[in-house]
Amino acid sequence: MCEDKKEYVLSKQILRSGTSIGANLAEAETAISKKDFLSKIYISLKECSETLYWLELLYETNYISQQMFISLNNDCNELRKMLSSTTKTLTSQSIDQ
Repeated sequence: MCEDKKEYVLSKQILRSGTSIGANLAEAETAISKKDFLSKIYISLKECSETLYWLELLYETNYISQQMFISLNNDCNELRKMLSSTTKTLTSQSIDQ
């Protein structure tokens, strides 16, 4: 996108939010407590939601094709569902204990 369409702001935002998902999941692996782990998962979930926003914006402004949008959007939504399920499960376990 940066070279072909001279778009820098949106592509940098999606790069930041998209890579932050994985970075926070990596941090969650070494969490010092269940609360810390859950916090990192929540941050990843929020970054995933932000990434979905930037994807939609890139598509609506014609910076990415419909095919690319559908593929990336589907992948990101699946990840969001997994992260959401994880937070719900961990939260309910905390309440039960």
